[in-house]
This record gives sequence, C-alpha cells and structure tokens, in this order.
Amino acid sequence: MDLTIATFLVQDGLTNGAIYALLGLALVLVFSVTRVIFIPQGEFVAYGAMTLSFLDAGRFPPTASLLLCFGCLVFLLNLWDMRREFSVSGLARNALLNLALPAAIYLLAVTLASTQPGAMVKALLTILIIAPMGLYVYRIAYKPLADASVLVLLIVSVGVHLALMGLGLVFFGAEGLRAKALSSGMFMVGSFPVSAQSLWIYGATIAIIVGLYFFFEKTLLGKALRATAVNRVGARLVGVRTQLTGVTAFVLAATIGAVSGILIGPIATVYYDTGFLIGLKGFVAAIIGGLASFPVTAFAAIGVGIVEAFTSFYASSYKEVIVFGLIIPVLVWLSISTTVHEDE
Repeated sequence: MDLTIATFLVQDGLTNGAIYALLGLALVLVFSVTRVIFIPQGEFVAYGAMTLSFLDAGRFPPTASLLLCFGCLVFLLNLWDMRREFSVSGLARNALLNLALPAAIYLLAVTLASTQPGAMVKALLTILIIAPMGLYVYRIAYKPLADASVLVLLIVSVGVHLALMGLGLVFFGAEGLRAKALSSGMFMVGSFPVSAQSLWIYGATIAIIVGLYFFFEKTLLGKALRATAVNRVGARLVGVRTQLTGVTAFVLAATIGAVSGILIGPIATVYYDTGFLIGLKGFVAAIIGGLASFPVTAFAAIGVGIVEAFTSFYASSYKEVIVFGLIIPVLVWLSISTTVHEDE
C-alpha cells in the first residue's frame, strides 16, 4: 500500500464514519431519553434512501402511503384511549396530527412526484415523509410500554425492526435502488479529488451535530430531554412531560435517519434490508460511547469507518467480523471497570 491508496481509504472511512456518527448519535439520544435500544434506526435510513430514489425517478414514493396508514392506525388507537374521557378539543387535535398531517404530506408527494423538482426540494420532501414516522412508531409500539424494563423494550425493538423491514419489502420490493447525487462534481484537496457528495455528507454531519448541541443547550425542550436522560422520575416530579420528550427523541431519530438515507442513497445501492447492517455499525459506535456520550460516539463512528475501509482492503472477507468485533474489548472493559450494576 502506498500513500495514495491510504489517503483514498481514509477518505472513504471518513465518509462512512460520518454516516455512522449520525446513526450512533440518534441511538444514544433515543436510549438516554427513553431507555429504548432503537434497533429499527437503520430502517429509517433505508426508507429515506429509497424514497429519494423514487422521487428522482419521477415516481410516487410508497412511504407516503405507509405514513398515511400509520397515521390512521394512531388515530384509531387514540380514539380508543379517549373512550372514557372524550373531549372535542382532544378529538380535533388527534385528527389534525394523525389524519390531516399525513394526508397533507401524501397530497404534497402526489403533486411533486411527477414534476421533477430540484434536488433540495426532493430531499426536504423525503425528510417530511420520514420524520413523522418516528412519532407514529413511538405511539404504536413504545408508548404503551414506556415504563417497562430495558429488556422488554429491546424485545419490542426487535419486533418493530422486523415489522418495518417487512413493510419495506412490501412497499418497495426486493430490488435495490440508487438515488441521484445532490450535486455532481469533484474538488481537489491538494492532489486528491473529493466528490461533492462527500462534502455534503461532511457538511450535513457537522451541521446536525452543531444543531443538536444548540438544541440541548439553548432550548427549553432540549433541556427537558437532558433532564429526562439524567433522571426520568426526577424529571416527572419537576413537571417535565416525559411522553413529550420521548416523542421528540423518536422524531429527531427518524429525521436523522432520513437525512442519513438521503446522504447514503447516491453512493450505495440500498435494498429494503440494507438499513439493518448500517444501523448496526452505528450501534457499534454507540456502544463504544457507552450509550451515553455524544462526543465519544461521534469519534468512535469515525474510527469504525476507517477500520472498515482498511479491513475491506486487507481482509474484505472478514470486514464485518472485524468491525463488529470492536465492541468486544469495550464490553470486557466495561464489565471489569463497573462496580455497581443496576437491575436493568
């Protein structure tokens, strides 16, 4: 290996690591606020990439129909919960959030799908379709079990992952899809070319990290999420609505997943089950970060991407084994260094 090959491998590792960093941050966010190990995070990535692919081809994205189905189901569930304490305002809010919102997004997708709008419009429409799914997934699967143990929530996450992956097969089919790049062209950094899509990935990752920092530090809702992450019971005692913070965490995770799908769609062919493997690599970074530290998770994700790039060059057959094996020494160290073990 010479310096040129090593430089290309590092660039590839940084590009993949930036995607893994986004997924790792989303996993840490959801776990710290809700205690849910959110295995289905990768499905939002696949949904985002395939939705953008359909829009690039001038076709109506099936995820808009799936969003409408989710909204109708949540409307019926909320209607059942209101059977004892019915209120007109509650019914109106339920209909607005779970029927009117997905219906409006559906009509917008129908209108824009065949008009071939610009790349940014298609990207924003993709985010608009995928982001509310976080809300609906939380309401359908996790809200009834908000106070359950971590193990129960993990089992539910496995079920949600399998359900979303099956729905991906039904709505998108088994064929792989690839989106168009947000912008074409190459830029020279010294003597090495860097694609515009890679710059989009780096820029979006940095922007989301900075945005999350200001959200948690400067906004009341962000501080409520931090309080819930520190002590869920204590947050309730001081008036924090933990249900709202849980919904917010899932919507943010779905949004980050959609952005990740938009970024990865033009550089890789995405299938209905691709998101699981990508999400697992983000999970490796989150585990290295202890499912608690955002900065450590981000740096660990970059490391995972670089290790993956170099192992694909030296030992491509064992690439996945080596990447997933990175968590073994971390788990051993945590088991040795932790002296107090909570029941959960």
